[in-house]
Amino acid sequence: MSDLVTGEAVVLGLRTAKLPSRALAVLLDLALEIVVFFLCALVLMLVQPQLDGAAAAAILLSMMVFFLVAVPVLVETLTRGKSLGKLALGLRVVRTDGGPVRFRHALVRGLVGFFEIIMLTGAPAAICSLISSEGRRLGDVFAGTLVVRERVSTARGTSTFRPPPPQVLHALGPELVRLDLSAVPDGLWLAIRQLLSRTGQLDAAIAFRMAVGLADELAALTRWAAPAGLDPVSYLGAVLTERQRREWERAAGRVATPVPGPVAAAVAPPVPIAPPTPSAPPAPPVTGTTDGGFALPG
Repeated sequence: MSDLVTGEAVVLGLRTAKLPSRALAVLLDLALEIVVFFLCALVLMLVQPQLDGAAAAAILLSMMVFFLVAVPVLVETLTRGKSLGKLALGLRVVRTDGGPVRFRHALVRGLVGFFEIIMLTGAPAAICSLISSEGRRLGDVFAGTLVVRERVSTARGTSTFRPPPPQVLHALGPELVRLDLSAVPDGLWLAIRQLLSRTGQLDAAIAFRMAVGLADELAALTRWAAPAGLDPVSYLGAVLTERQRREWERAAGRVATPVPGPVAAAVAPPVPIAPPTPSAPPAPPVTGTTDGGFALPG
């Protein structure tokens, strides 16, 4: 498998999926769609048995188009390039620049895939995927997408992500803590991480242009644009560092489990012993006199 290379000759380190894994993912998706289609058709026949042949054929055709075209498009759009089959095999659809797909990409893939996979029994898709060095079928070529493996091996890469300077994180600290990162998909985090880990290897103009695009997309999802005077690379690095900090805190919270009672008693810190209070000085001795009285010591 080869690394993903953008049109600007930028290696993103994403490993493209080939024909066997992609074909298996498609078979899983088609099996689920066909099963749901037949179940819905059976329910329709039981609920409306008086439908004539023309009406039943029209409804069945509409349902087929819905399950085989509309459902895959909606699923890939909402999950940012995943489906049940791709999820099972650890695959994802991304743009050729490594970013997450949108509705237009999923729509083109779905429409072309209906003809090349279903109508033509998958022969054009298989031939195109075998010829392409990145395993792309016709739908990927027209949509500008490709299928990659999400489990990226880090042993091949020599560059790592370096967080921004501490003074930048300190200045942006209050804003970063309040950010809502729940709407940012995993595909966008992956693209940001790959770009930041290779900024030193890229041409400055290319890296800046890619960082601006990713920063705009991240700002739209987090509703927090880069502050004035902050370059997009530092902005991406600060937000990514904040996400990593939150992940570390969640992991630390899971590890810090309560200690059982007997063990806690065994490892409990010793109770400090209070220092002794100073005692009062001894009373002076009392001396007696010959006449039976008492006299104080001189």
